Amino acid sequence: MAFLCVHNAGRSQMAAGWARHLAGDTVDVFSGGSEPGLNLNPMAVAAMAEAGIDIAAEVPKPWTDEVLRAADVIVTMGCGDTCPVYPGKRYEDWEVTDPAGQPVAVVRAVRDEIEQRVRGLLASLGVPT
Repeated sequence: MAFLCVHNAGRSQMAAGWARHLAGDTVDVFSGGSEPGLNLNPMAVAAMAEAGIDIAAEVPKPWTDEVLRAADVIVTMGCGDTCPVYPGKRYEDWEVTDPAGQPVAVVRAVRDEIEQRVRGLLASLGVPT
């Protein structure tokens, strides 16, 4: 599964962190951005750490055609027209607030919303958590 957003510095990284945490190695998880930032959003890293998930070693990266063709599920979050479309893939577009520049309370709410969405996605795929 692939989680995509613009900068790959917040939402998609949090979603990938939740997916890896909840599903372990039962699913392959990738995240990427249409215009990757230079660093992860430090508030996103801190909010995930509060939940016991360490994403601090991750780096923003672009998505690649090869990875997206291999993914069964592609989740987009705010990348609009730049989000890729591949026939035969399951797509979900999650309207989730961008945590960039937001206070910690908002980032925590985004983290929690993403957790619930990832749990729902994994459940719909029959992946035990």
